[in-house]
Amino acid sequence: MDNLTKREQPDRSKINMHEAFEVKYWTHALGVSKEELQKAVDKVGNSAATVRKELGV
Repeated sequence: MDNLTKREQPDRSKINMHEAFEVKYWTHALGVSKEELQKAVDKVGNSAATVRKELGV
């Protein structure tokens, strides 16, 4: 999801905590705060599937 020059679908399999638009997307999609999302990413990595499992969503 980092390459803004491409017009492809964003890579929703990874969570990039360094991109504000991704943090906004994922906090809304998962129904969690930025802090909760950051804790989950710190604990299990940036795989969206693994973070979902960690958060129980």
